[in-house]
Amino acid sequence: MTATPPGSIAEPASDIADPGLADAGTARIGWARRAMPVLRLIGERFAAEQPLGGLTIAACLHVTAETAVLVHALRAGGARVFLAASNPLSTQDDIAAALVAGGAAVVYARAGADRLTYDEHIHRALDSGPDLVVDDGGDLANTLHTQRPDLLGAVLGGCESTTTGVIRLRRMAAEGTLGFPAVAADATATRLMFDNRYGTGQSAIDGIVRATNVMLAGKVVVVAGYGPCGTGIAQRARGLGAQVIVTEVDPVRALDAFMQGFRVLPMAAAAPLGELFITATGSRDVIGAEHLPLLRDGAILCNAGHFDVEIDVRALADMAIEINHDVRPHTDEYLLADGRRLLLLAEGRIVNLVAAEGNPPAVMDVSFAGQALVLGWLAREHGSLLPGVHSVPPAIDDQVARLALASSGAEIDTLTPAQQEYLSSWQQT
Repeated sequence: MTATPPGSIAEPASDIADPGLADAGTARIGWARRAMPVLRLIGERFAAEQPLGGLTIAACLHVTAETAVLVHALRAGGARVFLAASNPLSTQDDIAAALVAGGAAVVYARAGADRLTYDEHIHRALDSGPDLVVDDGGDLANTLHTQRPDLLGAVLGGCESTTTGVIRLRRMAAEGTLGFPAVAADATATRLMFDNRYGTGQSAIDGIVRATNVMLAGKVVVVAGYGPCGTGIAQRARGLGAQVIVTEVDPVRALDAFMQGFRVLPMAAAAPLGELFITATGSRDVIGAEHLPLLRDGAILCNAGHFDVEIDVRALADMAIEINHDVRPHTDEYLLADGRRLLLLAEGRIVNLVAAEGNPPAVMDVSFAGQALVLGWLAREHGSLLPGVHSVPPAIDDQVARLALASSGAEIDTLTPAQQEYLSSWQQT
């Protein structure tokens, strides 16, 4: 990898796998764009209004066709975009090549990059001296604060698109170390519904089926976590005929799962029963060393959370007497001393992006539309915001929902003056 010489950041070199894949990537981006009408409309508005004119954005995101449509919208709004991958196994090399060839972004991403290269790519994106940052999981913000604090003074704001990343930002804010206003783009009503429940619910199942070709009907599926993602996964698995068990630590969410008709058990009780395990908690060691001896022969383990810590992969490897990699694409078989075989998908990383293509374009259309509007809002309003974690302004979420409805041909009612008066006054009867 060639380092960027001092003073040359105006036209730095990208680091991608194969520039020759650009045509294939361009075709895939075009396919995604056709299914992303909301972001197309925002891109057209950005091109006219230039809300990001003259600003530099450093982004650490999954390098997919849907992300490319977001990058094009930001570029249309006047931004210079420097993109690093948020997960080496989700990087699509043809998309990276297309973004570079089209001049939409400087890209630092290679499928299968090792940890050293992954970290270096984040540094390269930060070398741009960003005005705004966009993160997926918090690695860019973490690197910025721990290793590149000299750049913090120039950062106007940023947004984070995952629950895991927002948890990290809130911890930083509580400790007084967060150096800029950060918007929790993960927690809007539209995103929790579209991206998490419908998007991850479908794409996680898609990744599992692609990796294993397993039939879910009749299978005992254990879903760890009944948050927005776990809810969607459990519902989709049940819709395909699976017998679903939910594990939870939150009593309210556990009660919700129970009232939805799911069996609710601790992981230690669910472990001997399950045939397929899907973690979606944002925590670590959800399937830990103490659970692995309880699993039945042939159990399939996978993770739909952002980081590869929800399943204790190290403990699994220590228990194994033999590991057969890629018995199917993205499926590793761990043979244990007692003869049991446990199957791990996507190395314990996020299965919907490693073994499949992530959320469908129609889902990411809504999520990325909100992020684009948040960045425009930050560019305009950053001076009135203190460092800390901020919610997405309700008007932005409302605007995204209205654009999504309009693009789908759906219409809603409007309150009459009499209804508005009734709802706004406690004296009305």
